[in-house]
Order: sequence, then structure tokens, then C-alpha cells
Amino acid sequence: MTIPFQRAADTVRGAGVEAAALAGHLLRYPTGVPPERRPRPCPGRYAAAPAHHGPVLLLHGFIDNRAVFAPLRRALGSHGWTHLHALNHSPLTRDVRAAAVLLARHVEWARQAHGGAPVALVGHSLGGLIARYYVQRLGGDDLVDTLVTLATPHEGTTAALLPTPFPITRQLRPNSALMSELRLPAPDCRTRFTAIRGELDELILPGPHAWLRHPDLAADNRLIAGTGHIGLPSHPRAVESVRLALEAGERGGTGAEEPPTRRHAS
Repeated sequence: MTIPFQRAADTVRGAGVEAAALAGHLLRYPTGVPPERRPRPCPGRYAAAPAHHGPVLLLHGFIDNRAVFAPLRRALGSHGWTHLHALNHSPLTRDVRAAAVLLARHVEWARQAHGGAPVALVGHSLGGLIARYYVQRLGGDDLVDTLVTLATPHEGTTAALLPTPFPITRQLRPNSALMSELRLPAPDCRTRFTAIRGELDELILPGPHAWLRHPDLAADNRLIAGTGHIGLPSHPRAVESVRLALEAGERGGTGAEEPPTRRHAS
């Protein structure tokens, strides 16, 4: 009886953590509505400025905005990341493919603005799927060395089978045309992936669908205990995992502090 009781206690505790994360995010949400101000591209300026790390673009999830990344930005900033840019995409986005085309423009801007340095992407939920489509299907791996996804439905989610007024949710179903396209061979994709999921994610169902399991993609899959969908981007262990993945990408390796779950993890 001890194990079931412990699991129940962990679930209750995790639900409390998720509720607190949601409350904090709702308070921050208005601050993320306006688009982020950007510096104008000036390669000479950035080439001369000391920067410990390359540029990172942060892409939020469905019906959200850049405020979801506030804790992550503070943490990365404290470790020397100075070129962090959080993007806002429309809550009325209807198609992952079209959103990926727009993301390509942001990546090209970041590359130009920061002296040609490789770009890293971090995406939460739908944002991670948009970023993956860009690097895997649109040739974005030429410019993006690392992609970290948080609570992203890489294999779809059965939650998207519920009726909603948002057309894009149909692309998030496990057997959608988009998911079939992402399962196609991608032997030349050079981007390194880290896919992080929360143990208590209530939106990505079943949970392992948030892991990236593709035979042609180099992916490290990580589980963060005691957190759900909204709380994952601000959870300390997830934030640390993002930082380690970005650092490893700049070194050209995995940099894992613990054995990763590779490619075909279940």
C-alpha cells in the first residue's frame, strides 16, 4: 500500500505545483502581449560585443505568449545568455507549416543580427512542433544547431480529438497528415534535439508522445517529475535541462549529466 499512497501523494503535490505555476503565468500573461522590441541588425556591433553564447529564440505554445518564458529567460540570463528573443505568434494560427515559414524569417533575422552565429530554438508545446517542422522539413537545420522542446506533442495528443473551434488542433491528432509528414525519413537533418516532458502533463496524452522518437533524428528525451504542461517551462529541473542542452549544442555534444533516453525510448 505504500507505493500507491506515495504515488497519490506525489500526484496531489504535483497538482499543487501546477496550480501555482498557472497562477503565476496568469499574472505574467499581460506583460507578454506586446511583441518584444528588437535591435536592428548590426553585424559589426554584435561581433564586437562579448557574448558567451549564441542567440536563442523562444517560441510559446497554443493560445499563449512570450511571458511563459520569463523564468527561463532570467535563469539563462544569469548564466551568460545575452541574446535571448521570445517570439509571439498569433493565437489564431491555423497551420503548423505556415507558422514554420514565418519562424524561418525570425531565424534568418537572428542569424544576421548576431553576426552569423548559429541559432538555438526553445519551443513550448505547439511552439516546439512549429520549430521541429522548420528544422526537419524546411531546411532550418542549416541555421539551427539545437532545438529544445518542452511538452511538445511530437506524436500528437489524444486531447486534440476533443472538438474545439481551433482548426490547428486537428493537426495535433496522433494520425493527422502533419504527424504522418513528420514521420517521413529525414536522413540529412543535422539539428540536435532535446525533448522534455512533464510527468503530470494533462494535455499531451499519452505522456510519451512528448518525446521525439524518429530514427533519423538525434534526440535526447527527458522526464521531469512532479510537473505538468503549464509548469514545465518554469520548473527548476526543466530550466536546468534546457541550459545544459543549449551548452551541449554549442560544444557539439550531448553534455548530458545523466544517461539520456535516446531515439526509440518508450
